[in-house]
Amino acid sequence: MEEDVPGLLVNWVDSWQGLSETWRITLAVFAMVLLTGLVAFLVSKIILLLERKFSGTRNLWDDAFLHAVRKPAVGFVWLQGVYWSAEAAYRYSRAEIFTANDTLLSLGFIWLLVWTLLGVIKQGEIMLSSPAKVRRPMDYTTVTAISKLLRAVVIITAVLIVMQSLGYSISGVLAFGGVGGIAIGFAAKDLLANFFGGFIIHLDRPFKVGDWIRSPDRNIEGTVEQIGWRLTTIRTFDKRPLYVPNAAFTTIAVENPSRMSNRRISETVGIRYADVSQMAPIVAEIRAMLESHEEIDTNQTMIVNFLAFSASSLDIMIYAFTRTTEWVKYHAIKQDVLLKISQIIEKHGAEVAFPTRTLHLADTVRLAAGGQDEALAAAPPQAGGGQAS
Repeated sequence: MEEDVPGLLVNWVDSWQGLSETWRITLAVFAMVLLTGLVAFLVSKIILLLERKFSGTRNLWDDAFLHAVRKPAVGFVWLQGVYWSAEAAYRYSRAEIFTANDTLLSLGFIWLLVWTLLGVIKQGEIMLSSPAKVRRPMDYTTVTAISKLLRAVVIITAVLIVMQSLGYSISGVLAFGGVGGIAIGFAAKDLLANFFGGFIIHLDRPFKVGDWIRSPDRNIEGTVEQIGWRLTTIRTFDKRPLYVPNAAFTTIAVENPSRMSNRRISETVGIRYADVSQMAPIVAEIRAMLESHEEIDTNQTMIVNFLAFSASSLDIMIYAFTRTTEWVKYHAIKQDVLLKISQIIEKHGAEVAFPTRTLHLADTVRLAAGGQDEALAAAPPQAGGGQAS
């Protein structure tokens, strides 16, 4: 068909004997381009109608495929139409520029195929990670890693096919890649270390996009925004972007507070020594309050005990875990617990201790101080001023 259409077009143009050859081929090419535009418009509308029709079905892959193939299908129509127009022009003019038609057509088909596959991969990535489209969405980090790997496979395969189409030997390219890969490996060892670091992150999944992470070894803390093959983007809590090379995560310890099961309340509250008789009921009531608190997880470790005789207070240890892991809600629960503890202490007539110092004087020091005061009181007042006359 690719050979028949240009021939039919030439025969049709030759039937216009009333026009010169230049006008005939110009009108023919114009008519072919116009017809191509109309067909491309119809193809786009048909695919849009199919998308709307299949959007109501349970199968989401047909929607993803139709959305991904719409623009490449229009591109295919234009590629074929322009090729036929160029072939018809070549049969008249025999210009050298048109001798590359077949090669350009092959490269165009490869490009359209790659465009379609990349579109399908992108739509699949969006669909599999969206809670609105699937009941159990996959982890976004995993979906991103798989889609990046598939894109790399498609692009590398397309490059090799293009080189083969242009007359280059793939075996020679692969041999050169094997020898040159050693030199490139030494020159780009940091880049490769970051690449394999990203691969390890996707494989072990110590964190994912959206997790809050921190490293005790480095000044790294924030929310993960993107995990690339070279860099991981972290948004710090003061809203600054932090770009960390992936190789760093293979040598440092990383904490992931987003995966904690509970948050801990660990406080030490001190009461006065004068309230030692109220220690037992205060401790018992605080423990009962925590056990009945709806936001405290009683299945976790809970400790409320008289801890120690401190310098200025009798210390009570309070150790419990909240059910929530949300940072803001945790602090609201902690505030509520501390306020209830202060109310319990006040209820028993006790007070929260603060640093004080009591000075005890020996009896001999008190007597000596008292005798000195009496001697000073009995002594006559001394005359001051000038001399007696």
